[in-house]
Amino acid sequence: MARLQGRTLFFITSPRSPFKMIPEISLLVKDFTGKEWNTTTQEEFIKELVQDEHFEGTGSPKDLAFSARDRINRGPKALGFVDLKPSIQLTDAGKNFIDEDLCEEALLRQLLKFQLPSPYHTETTNPDVTFCVKPYLEILRLVYTLEKVTFDEIMIFGMQLTSYTKFDEVIQKILKFREAKENNRGSYKNFMGKYRDDEIFSIFSDDIQQGNTKTRESKDASVAKFIKTKASNQRDYTDACFRYLRATGLVSISQKGKSLYITPEKKAEVEYYLNNIDRKPVFIDSEREYKAYLFNSTVPTLYTDDRDNIIQELSVISPGISYSDWDIFALKKELKHKLTERKAGIISKQVKRLKDYKEYADVIGTFGDIMNKAYYDTPLMFEWNTWRAMTMLDGGNIVANLKFDDNGDPLSTASGNMADIVCDYGKFALAVEVTMQSGQKQYEMEGEPVSRHLAKLKKETGKEAYCFFIAPKINESCIAHFFVLHKLNLSSYGGESVIIPLELDVFTKMVEQSGKATYEPSPEQVHKFCKYSMEVAKSVNNEMEWYEKIRSKALDWLAA
Repeated sequence: MARLQGRTLFFITSPRSPFKMIPEISLLVKDFTGKEWNTTTQEEFIKELVQDEHFEGTGSPKDLAFSARDRINRGPKALGFVDLKPSIQLTDAGKNFIDEDLCEEALLRQLLKFQLPSPYHTETTNPDVTFCVKPYLEILRLVYTLEKVTFDEIMIFGMQLTSYTKFDEVIQKILKFREAKENNRGSYKNFMGKYRDDEIFSIFSDDIQQGNTKTRESKDASVAKFIKTKASNQRDYTDACFRYLRATGLVSISQKGKSLYITPEKKAEVEYYLNNIDRKPVFIDSEREYKAYLFNSTVPTLYTDDRDNIIQELSVISPGISYSDWDIFALKKELKHKLTERKAGIISKQVKRLKDYKEYADVIGTFGDIMNKAYYDTPLMFEWNTWRAMTMLDGGNIVANLKFDDNGDPLSTASGNMADIVCDYGKFALAVEVTMQSGQKQYEMEGEPVSRHLAKLKKETGKEAYCFFIAPKINESCIAHFFVLHKLNLSSYGGESVIIPLELDVFTKMVEQSGKATYEPSPEQVHKFCKYSMEVAKSVNNEMEWYEKIRSKALDWLAA
């Protein structure tokens, strides 16, 4: 049971992508159903989880039980996918969530139900802290009402929506902020920072005046540190809100504008929820009744629970087909199938334009924006644009493992058990891994997973396979690690592992060479480049000499 001690909203931050809960929930119910959720089972669960191919991480070695609670209590339990008392059980809502055909619908229902307070999130006795809100529902209402809401506006003002009765007040604050912003063009960063800090000071003025400025994150109890910590927390919660709402498909993200807006095709659906779902939290004082409500896989009623609404959507996608005799479940399955089919067609057209070099300038420009961190979700855009670049580079079959939305736009990065991009060149295969991580953390987070993903590709394809590892800057520990793997015949990695580290500006120049070439580059040239890396690794004295030769070759990789 969590206590509502803050004065601002919070959202589910672990995991960052809601769909990453699915394999973790599946593992929990497979091996622990019927068991008590205690320190022992928590430690056992996290030990199994870190061995699972879908999980990237090690858990907290100092407190395994805490790591387990962080993975299960925050998301799966709070959203009603699992019940942990008196024993571990998968709920009806959870059954739908781990079903590939129903997961998005299940997520939407549970986000619309999530409320503060609840028997899971109880209020303190502090009369100044009063929650009465369904956070995701009200942020959705905010986006709909204002048509577009920026990340900063939700961070500064949306987080103050601790009660739905504050909605109009928050709207007015945002409008006032926008007016003031117009008078501070050219100095937005400083303007926003001061505005944010002033709002935080106002929200927590009682705590500050009483000297209650110590935080869990630091021993520093200064007002400046207190405000900085609160600002950081609000930024994290806003990011989590963005990602979970985006996963429903109801909203889209303007990457450069760093804002949310209602997906045009979903406007009628959003209006339905705003008009029909009660804004007040329910069953606050009864855990039994709350659980029955939360676990119910049919509550609230969704727009797509109405046959006529589904048929209307299908008529737009596939005009002229009669669905009058279809039941609701068949209609839902058909709608999902048609949307998947349409998405495949959209992506196919994107691929054709890329292979015809019609998107060349945009691909190069996007890499420049990635280097400048101009996007809301830079890692996602990096992964997506690298897929575009590889598609354009040569004649292979290039598959991005990132998740696309119904309109063919990037939605979320690849899951942790596979390479970001897989290139099938007939005689050989190539994995492509990208990361924005730098320094030692790059090695710690990427070194082993990249090697494992390449091994998995070798096993699945039965072909020679290589890997490009692309980052804005390459850490020296990664260079050393990948150099050594060129020389080691490890059975767990399928023999020698040819992983070629490429800085983003170098890879961009490879793409530019391909675009300017008077002929269409072939997969064989990619193959020769990979073979060159193997040969050089066996002839040089150290990893830096190998890396410099690879870098020089990449800058002229199409040379005979």
